[in-house]
Amino acid sequence: MDISKIFKNNEEWVQKKLNVQPDYFNNLSKGQTPDILYIGCSDSRVTAEELMGVAPGEVFVLRNIANMVPNTDLGVMSVINYAVMHLKVNHIVVCGHYYCGGVQAAMKSADLGILNPWLRNIRDVYRTHRDELNAITDEEARYKRLVELNVEEQCINVIKTAEVQKARTERNLTVHGWVFDIHSGKLIDLEIDFIKALENIMEIYRLD
Repeated sequence: MDISKIFKNNEEWVQKKLNVQPDYFNNLSKGQTPDILYIGCSDSRVTAEELMGVAPGEVFVLRNIANMVPNTDLGVMSVINYAVMHLKVNHIVVCGHYYCGGVQAAMKSADLGILNPWLRNIRDVYRTHRDELNAITDEEARYKRLVELNVEEQCINVIKTAEVQKARTERNLTVHGWVFDIHSGKLIDLEIDFIKALENIMEIYRLD
């Protein structure tokens, strides 16, 4: 990619928007009222707004390697706090994707330097679900299942936070676990039963 061409692309994009809606940027500058917080992967093939078909201002987006929600990451926790307490989102989506490089790397025994602490979170997911995953003989199927289980575990990490628990009580905020299938382009709702997933841990994590 010719990096200098980006500014030319930007000019063309601005003009296209103004041709359709002359007040587009004036309206955009008035603020945001998203209904969804989307937590996804930084993978360059997966763009949140495009795959959901939503416009700017409709989704608050956080992306990192393998769509993780570590409770010690102040960046992630700050985004959740701002989205829930200030933007008042009603839905939080954790969206993973098949053929995720981060999940794939976590499945291998390799020293990846600074990535090791981050990938350890995914390896902990594997450890938690080791019996199920080790019973899957097909490597690709096991890998895809870990992608799904990682989404589920990150959703649970979202629900563990005080802000989300409070919002679930006050306005029935809902958490969703999705996977994007790059091969088909389709979004898959994992339809996670969070009541069942949380019943064994809420005695410890319930904050109210």
